Amino acid sequence: MLLIGVKQDGAWLTSRWELTYPAGWNGILNALSSVYEYYGSLEILVDNHLVEIFNKRDIMKIEEAANITFRGKSTIIGVPISITMYNQVKDVDVDVSMSSVEFNKADYKSFNLSMCQYLDSIELAMYR
Repeated sequence: MLLIGVKQDGAWLTSRWELTYPAGWNGILNALSSVYEYYGSLEILVDNHLVEIFNKRDIMKIEEAANITFRGKSTIIGVPISITMYNQVKDVDVDVSMSSVEFNKADYKSFNLSMCQYLDSIELAMYR
């Protein structure tokens, strides 16, 4: 993914990323399924409505919509994060809590270094 921009919004770093290709719904669900077990207290919202998921298999049953947000504390990067992906669109919105030294300011270069590999892994999971 390509980082378009990052800014501070209260206690969060708000960023916009661009996928290599527009994502279809099944690809988005594949990506979400790949990170499901790496989040504490994961919440999933479809078109801004909370969806109950009881296990990883339930993710692939989510009905197609305009967007999906998954949020919780990432066990990989160690802070709360919210990722919103849009059906058939290249834009991805990512909000990261500024609760660690690594994410303490909205600096394009350091934020890109911290998040790019993580988000690239999520994007690659769309095509599994």
